[in-house]
Amino acid sequence: MLIIVDSGSTKADWQIIHADGSRELHNTMGFNPFFHDADRIESELKKDFTQKVACEKAQWVYFYGAGCSDAMRCNIIQTGLKRIFTKATIIEVDHDLLACARAVCGVKPGIACIIGTGSNTCLYDGKKVVDNVSNLGFLLGDEGSGSHLGKRLIRAYFYRELPEDLQRDFEKTYPEGKREILNKMYAPGANVYLASFATFISAHKKHFFIQELVSASFKELIIRHILKYEGCQRIPINFIGSIAYHFQDILKMALEKHNLKMGIVIKKPIDNLVKFHLEHQSDLLHSK
Repeated sequence: MLIIVDSGSTKADWQIIHADGSRELHNTMGFNPFFHDADRIESELKKDFTQKVACEKAQWVYFYGAGCSDAMRCNIIQTGLKRIFTKATIIEVDHDLLACARAVCGVKPGIACIIGTGSNTCLYDGKKVVDNVSNLGFLLGDEGSGSHLGKRLIRAYFYRELPEDLQRDFEKTYPEGKREILNKMYAPGANVYLASFATFISAHKKHFFIQELVSASFKELIIRHILKYEGCQRIPINFIGSIAYHFQDILKMALEKHNLKMGIVIKKPIDNLVKFHLEHQSDLLHSK
């Protein structure tokens, strides 16, 4: 049995592929080694997941997750998984950037970008991530992401820069007022709260002000990240994530202004990851 996991900090998709080729998809909370230790991973999976999945039949487990950025962080996740999949011969933990690259590039070189709640980018040579411009998170970075868009929208609202029609709709949509918005901005989970304003932005995406706001955010992503990669104008720029998916028309125009070519844009990587592993599982096993 082959298991492929795509995990964010809040939600994880688990694709189970049985020996007969049949598949089943399960969802759990997400596991991020910055916030969850091996004990938490074990206890959460034992609550429900192990009742639904015959974990003792798992032979190969590939976990791709947010926060799995170095050997120490990966080891936290791996330790928790080993307690659940006790008979697995391979339990591999990698960064979600590799999942993104494998999902949109396969075995071809390209630039892979995640644009969802947060953002991250990398240069991929067809086998591994070879360059990654630092991701500074929602406080200093996450350009082009949902949290970045939300920050821009809230700033425009507080600074009285929203057009009157947008301001009326904003205050109708968020009647709690400025004080409550500020309270939530400086509370735990602020990045997710900021990204939640992408729903309002999407609902008004035809408004000239919103189009400029989104375009400016994507421009920052392009200038501060994508253009830093060698050969960026010769290879496709691929994207995963809800923001990239829902605003791909604006994203494409922003790329074209910098002579960049848009590649694949998908909302979630799990299906493409399954395809990648089924096509290249033998190569992955031989590389061990």
